[in-house]
Amino acid sequence: MHDFMDAIIFGFKEILRARTIKYAMVSGIIISSIWIGIGVLFWNDIITFSSSILSLLPFSMLRSNGAWMLSTFLWLQLVLLTFALIFTFFGNLIVGKMNREHYSLFSIFIGLVSAVFWGVVWFFKADYIYAQFLKLLTWLPFETIEKGVAYLIGFYFIYTAIIVSLIFVTSLTSTPFLAHVREKYFPYDRMYDDNEITTLKQAFRDAGIFLVASLVSFPLLFIPVLNFIILVALWVWLMKDTILSDASAFVFGDIDKERLKEYKVAIWGISFIGSLFNFIPVFNAFGPYFTELAMFHYLKDKRG
Repeated sequence: MHDFMDAIIFGFKEILRARTIKYAMVSGIIISSIWIGIGVLFWNDIITFSSSILSLLPFSMLRSNGAWMLSTFLWLQLVLLTFALIFTFFGNLIVGKMNREHYSLFSIFIGLVSAVFWGVVWFFKADYIYAQFLKLLTWLPFETIEKGVAYLIGFYFIYTAIIVSLIFVTSLTSTPFLAHVREKYFPYDRMYDDNEITTLKQAFRDAGIFLVASLVSFPLLFIPVLNFIILVALWVWLMKDTILSDASAFVFGDIDKERLKEYKVAIWGISFIGSLFNFIPVFNAFGPYFTELAMFHYLKDKRG
């Protein structure tokens, strides 16, 4: 447990470093821009595909799930709006009194507090909010409901593509990224940095499995609560399997799955915390780097 907590603290500490912020923000901006551009170019095709799936669902399920999706979408918008308003009114004042790392820590803190605040509001008012959206969807004609939910699913497709690509790019750049961390904190420890091909193959394989699993489980995403569990489970698995392979190859020189089974509770725990970043747009770019840093530190402690 002590090694696990040390790894978590190390991960949070290191994602606030200027170098990690640069990695996360540059990759996040480039990948998001690419997928948003693809989404704009093929938006009509995406909506057509989403609508074809929705046409197979009964009206009651579509209406009910649409209410939950709209409720979640509103929660995300309020989190982002709160974050933006705080920095609009207090950003300049904060910048003048904090260094870069403390400012980054404060940014993440504000984002998390915003998410928790609106999460508490939704927890106590979930039934009321859901009922209001259900009324709205009941008043609207069926075609409007279908189109609205199809748009939300289209955004979900693009956002999922961004998340998968971020994890893949983090895996692709793991060797130089972790090598810098090693030189800074563990200059005399032996690490292995010649496993790019092995870990790259693993990343491709994991991305393929994730996409297949997502397609197979897609109908279940229309069932409230269960959709949240499945979504988190898929994110955690992808984060764990891909990034664990990078960290294991770098620390141990190979991907020793039998040995890694001894640490499965901590590994799943680190991956779960890393996957939570995906619920907040912009901050999702930091999730893979946090997971990689925490995983690296944990395995390094276990190696001794």
